[in-house]
Parts: sequence; C-alpha cells; structure tokens
Amino acid sequence: MPTSVGAEIKQTRPFDSLEQEVYLALARTAAVLGHALAEALRPYGVTPTQYNVLRILRGAGRTGLCRNEVRDRLVAQVPDVTRLLDRLEMMGYVERERDEEDRRLVTTRITAAGRELLASLDAPIVDEHRRQLGHMSATQLRTLADLLALARSGAAAADATSHDGEGQ
Repeated sequence: MPTSVGAEIKQTRPFDSLEQEVYLALARTAAVLGHALAEALRPYGVTPTQYNVLRILRGAGRTGLCRNEVRDRLVAQVPDVTRLLDRLEMMGYVERERDEEDRRLVTTRITAAGRELLASLDAPIVDEHRRQLGHMSATQLRTLADLLALARSGAAAADATSHDGEGQ
C-alpha cells in the first residue's frame, strides 16, 4: 500500500483542505521523481534543466531556436535562460549565432557533442522513467496524465484571472 504524503512528511495534524493535501502530494512526487532524474543525469555532467534544453534544441533541428522560444518550451521555468545557455555553450553542447540583419536575434542550436550526449542518455532515461513509473498500468498512467493536465489548466486559468486588469 502506498504511503500517504502526510505520513511521508510526518504531518501530525490534518491538512487544511483536500486541495492542500493534493498540492503537497504533487510537490512531493515531483521532488522525488526529479531527484531520481538528477541522480541519473549526474554521471553525465548535466542537470535536468540542461537536459531539457538539449532535448528541446534536438527537436528544433538545424533551424534552432531563440532564447525566448527555448524558455517557453522548458518543463520548469528558470529565471535566467541566457545563463543556462551560456553554460551549455561553455560545455560545447550548444552554439549560438547572431543574425546578420537583426543583431538582437540570436539563434541557439545543439552541437554534434550535444546530440552525442543525448544519444547516450536516451536509453538510460527511458529506463529511469520505467523504473519510476513502470509499476503503474497504461490505463493508470493515462488517467494520471489527464488529471495532471486538468490540474495545470485550472492553475493556468486561475493565474490568468489573477492577472486580469494589471497595467490598466
């Protein structure tokens, strides 16, 4: 039987609401799964966010993406995408090119070294995801994915509502 989030975090009093319990369960689950992914990536010298950027750029192909397009596609928001790209460039995994006509536009592309790193990570990361979630049936996984999408849509709607009227 799975352990409740309350037991895991040694909560001694009832949660203020079911929504609070679910939120903490989501946060705890993300932290546990994220830590395991970080540990799987550690021997390769990249963080989960760096790995995410490299996958985004591999998907973009030779066209590459500008910094804001990378930022918008990240799984987790980060405060400084430029610094993240700087680190990946210093590691030799990405290259950036300034547009000749519009010097403000800088396109980032994955390098051969970045593609090789991802190729070496593809199977181990699939194995890690199976290790983490393979105990669930396909139906359970689909239901969970759908419920998480529903939770995100509610959060996005609440965020949009809370920002209505700003700057007016």
